[in-house]
Amino acid sequence: MRNKRRQFQKKDNHERWLLTYSDLITLLMIFFVVMYALSNVDAQKFKAVSEALSKSLGAGGGMVLNYPGSSAIQTPTMHNQADFARENEQMENMVSDLREYIHKNNLDARISVANEERGVVVSFQDPVLFPSGSAEMVPSAASIIQGVGRIIVQSDNYVRVEGHTDNMPINNALFPSNWELSSARATRIVQVLIREIGFPPQRLSATAYGEYRPRAPNNSEPNRQLNRRVDIVVLRNKYKGAEYGNVIPGEDKIIF
Repeated sequence: MRNKRRQFQKKDNHERWLLTYSDLITLLMIFFVVMYALSNVDAQKFKAVSEALSKSLGAGGGMVLNYPGSSAIQTPTMHNQADFARENEQMENMVSDLREYIHKNNLDARISVANEERGVVVSFQDPVLFPSGSAEMVPSAASIIQGVGRIIVQSDNYVRVEGHTDNMPINNALFPSNWELSSARATRIVQVLIREIGFPPQRLSATAYGEYRPRAPNNSEPNRQLNRRVDIVVLRNKYKGAEYGNVIPGEDKIIF
């Protein structure tokens, strides 16, 4: 009897490694499925994978994908290099068209265009649009904004209008500080884009930076002139998540 008991115990211990091996294989499979899902972030596919794993692993298994972390949430909306290359080409064409418009209208000294990491930036020195210390446009400003707007509206990117000032204090009945002045100027340009060329308002935003995002130190009049500006920024799609919400095309509804 003792010999039989020893043989039974020995056989039982010998096969126990199969349980560990099967658990390891299962975990590896789950790991690679999750990695694949995270490397191809797509709302529908992500949801499907999450539901499938939740069912197969039980209630606790769903936690693997329920909280993927900020890196998955902030993944750019472009899924492959082809989309990136297509947008890059679109941005380069936009820069070319903008520079051609600026040159034809002899505005090279007052308007600059740059293709930056965040997108295409059209920078207006304040005299070309506004008198000093004012948010009322000069007579030629509206047509200039319309000309630029007709070029950038052809893309489907978000557009941010940014108001900037120098550090010279302002305090009058209309503008208690540079914040209000830069905000009023940015908002004024947004209004022209919407009213005059029908720019989709859901793709526009106005931002006021006052004196706190200078291009150059405010230690000379030429530098202060550089800092008194309004920038129209055509944001790349990878920064779309930085906007407060995603707009559903054709609807006045925002998803947060």
